[in-house]
Amino acid sequence: MSHGGAVVRRRSSSPELRANLDELWRFEKWSGQVSVRRIVPDIRSKQLDTSRQFYVDVLGLEVAMDMGSIVTLRSSTNPTAQVSLMRDDESSAILPQMSVEVADVDDVHARAVSRGFKVVYPLTNEPWGVRRFFVTDPNGTIINVMSHIGGGHSD
Repeated sequence: MSHGGAVVRRRSSSPELRANLDELWRFEKWSGQVSVRRIVPDIRSKQLDTSRQFYVDVLGLEVAMDMGSIVTLRSSTNPTAQVSLMRDDESSAILPQMSVEVADVDDVHARAVSRGFKVVYPLTNEPWGVRRFFVTDPNGTIINVMSHIGGGHSD
């Protein structure tokens, strides 16, 4: 795969591949580009257990994370192919429709604010190890923009 002149060959999640990707992400940050690591649809569910069963039993996804009110499922053959199910019990006024993991959430937050986009959940360090904010795109879609604290990333 070619990205901005750099070539990344997808193999396994080997330490060598991770080092190559980390180097590419550092280059993108230096070059002023936003480094998007993954994009995950966030599906509201009033029947979280039934929805989880569908994605596991029918589509063959595996549970990557289960925090009770949110379950992230992923492909066993492509771990960045993910979907998150969010409990929609109306206790949360704001639920994002998509999550975008970036290398530098502070930079993306600054870009969104400087361009006048509406931040509907402030930049926050969450206790589960992510730094995130919610922003509304021009279509009214609420996007959870996040980075793992400490530079880690999921795959």
